[in-house]
Amino acid sequence: MSPRHSPRQAPLDAIERASRDEIAALQLERLRATLHHAYANVGHYRQAFDAAGVHPDDLRQLSDLAKFPFTTKSVLRDHYPFGLFAVPREQVVRIHASSGTTGKPTVVGYTRQDIDTWANLVARSIRAAGGGPGDIVHIAYGYGLFTGGMGAHYGAERLGCTVVPMSGGQTEKQIQLITDFKPDLIMVTPSYMLNLIEEFQRQGLDPAASSLRCGIFGAEPWTNAMRREIETRADIDAVDIYGLSEVMGPGVASECVESKDGPVIWEDHFYPEIIDPLTGEPVADGEPGELVFTSLTKQALPIIRYRTRDLTRLLPPTARSMRRMDKITGRSDDMLIIRGVNVFPTQIEELLLQIPQLAPNYLIEVSRDGNLDAVAVHVELAADAGHLGEGDRGTVARDLQHRVKTHVGISIKVHLGAPATLERSVGKAKRVVDRRPKGEPAAA
Repeated sequence: MSPRHSPRQAPLDAIERASRDEIAALQLERLRATLHHAYANVGHYRQAFDAAGVHPDDLRQLSDLAKFPFTTKSVLRDHYPFGLFAVPREQVVRIHASSGTTGKPTVVGYTRQDIDTWANLVARSIRAAGGGPGDIVHIAYGYGLFTGGMGAHYGAERLGCTVVPMSGGQTEKQIQLITDFKPDLIMVTPSYMLNLIEEFQRQGLDPAASSLRCGIFGAEPWTNAMRREIETRADIDAVDIYGLSEVMGPGVASECVESKDGPVIWEDHFYPEIIDPLTGEPVADGEPGELVFTSLTKQALPIIRYRTRDLTRLLPPTARSMRRMDKITGRSDDMLIIRGVNVFPTQIEELLLQIPQLAPNYLIEVSRDGNLDAVAVHVELAADAGHLGEGDRGTVARDLQHRVKTHVGISIKVHLGAPATLERSVGKAKRVVDRRPKGEPAAA
């Protein structure tokens, strides 16, 4: 880590240094209060708890939470728009909604205290990334119903930073403002950060010479290979921030710049579980599975055992006293089953980033060839490899085919284009197009 990347030594919150016993005691106290709050004020939770034969008083230790029913995205949609609010609507000062593309959006509400909690946790997250008062933070997450922009904004202001609320898009202007305002940190999706790096280069600028020393990236799964790509090309530290609107927004967990070993879950406000995605049974720390969250302090929309669909595992504390989560390997609902093989887009990403002639942009297209699944991966040459002839391009394509066959276990076709030919994202990147007929099984 170079001197310009050295994290600020800001004082930590006391809970960030607390013992596991102190954290567990606080979680149990807050969890009991949350279950009672939800049961008393939300009809759905009262009915769901009663149907499962459990009552908030049945929670005597943290492991008893497994007796309570899950909450899924469909529950939020079924009670659209305000049916899960636990306070009168007049006490809700902010409403956000998911960016889902099908069906009704999932609506979340915040009381004034909820907004304060959110701002404090995002401030804690930025501080964990090495940010501090007086730093300039360039925010390129989208503003609006999506929680990313405003969550980052309020947290940066709470920490005492100077905020540039750029939002997404207008890529050329993004570069102009980064060049002119000289921000210290950027908060954006990792895929769009790669677009910004390309735009620096298109304008004849060196992205590694910018004022940025750290990027706080979230809102989509990304691999350690993409981290290395961003850090090398932009000469910044790249850290991971995690959140989802149903639980709060960005800042549920965030990585510490000094360790970069997985986002620390702010366990004083969120209780994490990992479950087997098929059986729903909890698994031990360190075992992979689906991440489940219960809020511990939310007033307007308490969330009980929310199934995130994100696949990861819980890891022991390192830089802070709270447990970490491993990088998201994918989502259980984004998993592709190709001829009986479970495939996640991040597996393809990890492999293509091992090939220096390829840019980190890609699109996976799944179709049906007779009774069998067919996978085409659309990739493009890196900017400095655009001169390659047809023979060398064929070698690069076959290299990716071989790696995917060896490490993932499926055969693919590779469509290799010239540099900058794939469509760029200004928000969450779309990585998969599934053209298979719906509801029609394929041959194994």
